[in-house]
Amino acid sequence: MYGVWKMWRVLQRQGIDIGREQTARLMRLAGVSGKGKGRSPITTRRPTGPDTRPDLVGREFRASGPDRLWVADITYVRTRKGFVYTAFVTDVFSRRIVGWVLSDSMRTEALPLQALNQAIVCAKETTGLVHHSDHGSQYVSIVYNEHLAEHGITASTGTVGDSYDNALAENVNGSYKNEIIHTRTWNNVVDVEIATFEWVTWWNESRLHQSLDYRTPAEIKAEFWEHHPRREMMEIKAHA
Repeated sequence: MYGVWKMWRVLQRQGIDIGREQTARLMRLAGVSGKGKGRSPITTRRPTGPDTRPDLVGREFRASGPDRLWVADITYVRTRKGFVYTAFVTDVFSRRIVGWVLSDSMRTEALPLQALNQAIVCAKETTGLVHHSDHGSQYVSIVYNEHLAEHGITASTGTVGDSYDNALAENVNGSYKNEIIHTRTWNNVVDVEIATFEWVTWWNESRLHQSLDYRTPAEIKAEFWEHHPRREMMEIKAHA
């Protein structure tokens, strides 16, 4: 559920002439309020060996276009049947979730690698792209990093134990937990997967993002490709 500011923005986009204070008052009368973000659980499994991947982001979560910089992370959901895990890959430029998958296991082949494959298929062209994550063993694994290299993607990682070094991915996890997961009790992985699909669709197509000047990821992506045809971008990458 949106807070007052975003709700006011939504109403403005729908052509409703209303002030922020009136929006806040009506929301209070209706017993509606935005959800506060809770603390995210720790899902990072530390690798046994050293992680030599550099930090190519330095907390600067900005990109000049789609599929230039992705961030990835894992979170978990408690259900009546046990824990299930969700892996997300998010495009920094548009804030669009380009890959996601659920599993009852955190094994590399069952979770983040599938989310990565989904993102790669959606991107079409990944040469020169930077993939940023934490030091979790799932992302440090040889299998995962070989897959990145096969598609021309450069691996980047933040400082050990510092969530700010992967802040955008942490923000996606926090919004996911706050906006959908914490709103009810879940029976099993199927229930969570259906709800996650609906939430990701809403996040990408309809949700207003403050960091995008209260526009949606779909609008940002469409606007970019309207002014930068894919053929032109492929030629630029080829000569980079």
